Amino acid sequence: QVQLVESGGGLVQAGGSLRLSCAASGSIFSIRIMGWYRQAPGKQRELVATITHGGSTNYADSVKGRFTISRDNAKNTVHLQMNSLKSEDTAVYYCNADGKTGWYSPDFHSWGQGTQVTVSS
Repeated sequence: QVQLVESGGGLVQAGGSLRLSCAASGSIFSIRIMGWYRQAPGKQRELVATITHGGSTNYADSVKGRFTISRDNAKNTVHLQMNSLKSEDTAVYYCNADGKTGWYSPDFHSWGQGTQVTVSS
């Protein structure tokens, strides 16, 4: 079983910055991809950014140029640096990780509990 714990959310004014962090723990053999998703009230959960073990990144168009995802493979952590925040970035942000708990084990797909990001205009 793999657990993800997020930190770093909070309240910030429009134009400000926040840095989210997520740490994975448990029976981890490898983590293929880590990412951040968000869900605003009344909306579906959407992808924000993902990063592979090799460092390839993917961003939602709405955050390109403002958000940066990074990871530390040795520590099983992923970070999301969010700059130039807008009111529409307000949401609960969830960490996600896909990987394996062993060489011959099935894949795991884990989610964190979420951290609230509120951007005031």
